[in-house]
Order: sequence, then C-alpha cells, then structure tokens
Amino acid sequence: MSSFVTLSTGQRMPLVGLGTWKSAPGQVKQAVLAALDSGYRHIDCAAAYSNEQEVGEALALRLGKALRREEVFVTSKLWNTKHHPEDVEEACRTSLSDLGLSYLDLYLMHWPMAFQRGKELMPRREDGSVCYSDTHYRNTWKAMESLVDKGLVKAIGLSNFNARQIDDIISVARHKPVVNQVECHPYLSQQDLLAHCRSVGVAVTAYSPLGSGDRPWASPDEPSLLEDPRLGAIAHKYQKTPAQVILRWHVQRAVVCIPKSVTPSRIQQNLQVFDFSLSDNDMILIESFNRNERFIVPAVERDGKKVWRDAEHPYFPFHDAY
Repeated sequence: MSSFVTLSTGQRMPLVGLGTWKSAPGQVKQAVLAALDSGYRHIDCAAAYSNEQEVGEALALRLGKALRREEVFVTSKLWNTKHHPEDVEEACRTSLSDLGLSYLDLYLMHWPMAFQRGKELMPRREDGSVCYSDTHYRNTWKAMESLVDKGLVKAIGLSNFNARQIDDIISVARHKPVVNQVECHPYLSQQDLLAHCRSVGVAVTAYSPLGSGDRPWASPDEPSLLEDPRLGAIAHKYQKTPAQVILRWHVQRAVVCIPKSVTPSRIQQNLQVFDFSLSDNDMILIESFNRNERFIVPAVERDGKKVWRDAEHPYFPFHDAY
C-alpha cells in the first residue's frame, strides 16, 4: 500500500505525519528533528499551537541540507481571530515567517467559527465567555484562495467542518478544499463524514488519531482508547503496539493521521505501520468500537451541566449529525 494520498491538486500527502499540538516549548524542536530523522515527511502545524517558531528552527536545520524543501509536506492553519478577509494574508505570512518557509503545502481554516479580531488567541468577556465575530467562513475562504494565486500556499483546506459546511464552501470555491482535518479515532470513526468527503474529492486527516489520552481536560472516568482490551488483543495478534494498530486502521481507510509525540522512540514506532496489514475482520471489529464520542471539543460548566464551549456560535459545526 502507498504511504501517500494524492490530493485533488495532484500533490502527494504522506499518510502519517507528526502532530505538534500540545507539544511544549523546548520539546517540539527535538520532536520535529526526531521525526525528520526517522523518515517523516509531513509536519502538521498551526498558529494557535504557539510553537511554529520552534518548529521552524528544526526545519531550518534539515531543509536545504539533509532534505530538499519539496520533500517535506508542511501544513499550517488560520486561527479563528484571523477570519476577517483583511487579516488572512498577514496571518499566513506570519506562519511562513515563523516556520522559515517561502510557501506552505497546505493551509487550513482551523474552525468554521470566527472570533473577535485581534492579537489574543481567545478574546474573552469579563464573564469568561469567548467574543465571537460574524465573519462568514465563505468570505474567509475567498481570501484564502488569493494565497494560492500568490504562491504562498500550494493548496487550501478545512478543519472541523461538517458535511453541510464543506458543501457550502465547495459551492463558492475557485480553489476547491483538498482536505478536511477532524477528530477521528476508533471511538469516533467519522464513517458518514468520511464517505461524504470521499464523494466530493476531499481527503480526510485525523487529528487525535489515538484518542488524545493526554488532553488537559480529560476526567479520570473517561475511557482510554489505547487501554481498550479489545484493541490489546488485536495488537497481541499482530505483535504490534495498540497505537500502531490504530494508525494502521486509519492508513487502510486512506485517512491521513498526525499522531503527536515528543518521545523519539514513540515517534519512530508511529511510522512503522507500513509493514503489516489488518484483516478485513479486524478492520470491521475496530470500526465497531465507534461510540460517536468527541474528546477534543472543550466543554464548560453551565448551571451544573457540561456543555460545548462554542455551541452558541452561529457556525458551530457539531450540531449536525456529521
């Protein structure tokens, strides 16, 4: 099986990349170096991770020396406070400058929801609620298209968009979205969204592909995907780790995955998923773990109940079934 998916632009996007979300300053540079030295050719970044400068330091040590720029697929993302069409190019150029690159292979709209313009990542009112903006994601998309025209990015795409919102973008697009990056793992298999994206020629990237056990807001009683005994049994059968089995499941579905790690041995292990195949029965079995459980949408307490933080935003993506 190929280790790439071919995007609608003809670009080849490696099926396994290094995720850099939650990688602390001081760690992410070494993680990127370890990944590139282990054979990774895909690094997933975002302005909102606040570590692109350090990723850039690692890229500078390898690109143009051990590796040619065109050998490494680099993704970044436009944050919610930069959705106003006048802010899009500057935000992209800031990421390029931090990463030390002249172009990005892929630039994603991080969420369909715009926040109030400004320098603060999470602009809040005194009561702690987030300040929203009513900029429509279609207008943001049009500004992103000019980044392709200017050669700043090779392709543009989406993240955290539902099926209806993807169709909405496609209906106005000059440059079609090539990817939708969403939370996806065996407890949230995204079968319907995946089928829809395939039907319109949009590839899917899975973030938190291993269930994000290190998410800061996890409560002790929440299920841990990597400790699921059914997964353990499959891993034992193939003499692989549970993480490798999950990543192989993604790869066999032609879903790009971007596991995050800062541990060199684990970074290496996560790439070792092209030397075995899961049987059809095991693929179906892992599919059956699905519980439509999102781990990554931050929840807040309201009136003693946990609710999704941005659920009142007009373009919040998860009210729809998929």
